[in-house]
Amino acid sequence: MAVPRLLHTVLDTDDVGGTAEFWRQLLDLRYRAGDEEPSDGEDWLVLTDHDDNRRLAFQLTDHLQRSTWPDPRVPMQLHLDLTVDSVEELDEQHERVLELGGDLRHDRSDDPEEPLRAYADPAGHVFCIFVA
Repeated sequence: MAVPRLLHTVLDTDDVGGTAEFWRQLLDLRYRAGDEEPSDGEDWLVLTDHDDNRRLAFQLTDHLQRSTWPDPRVPMQLHLDLTVDSVEELDEQHERVLELGGDLRHDRSDDPEEPLRAYADPAGHVFCIFVA
């Protein structure tokens, strides 16, 4: 029996171009053919890896209730987990995330078993980077 395949993960955002650019730079992705020069007012963009496999897509929404996690008033609803190989790389990525406009939400980088930091992208989507 055939099963569905995951095409990409779609993130709602009130700034398609800005959110896509944050993730493009953070994960070294590329715009899908035809999306290479996003314009203001864009309502849909897709990012691919260097083999043209779709990874993330971004969809315009008129109202985005940003997650307040770890404050429980507005939960994450979904988050992405990213990994690095060492605490040194975790620290390097921390600086990159902040430079790209991310917001640190939780720091557990001193945990000896699973060092991690949780962030929000400029649109408020929560993601974690941890050593694995």
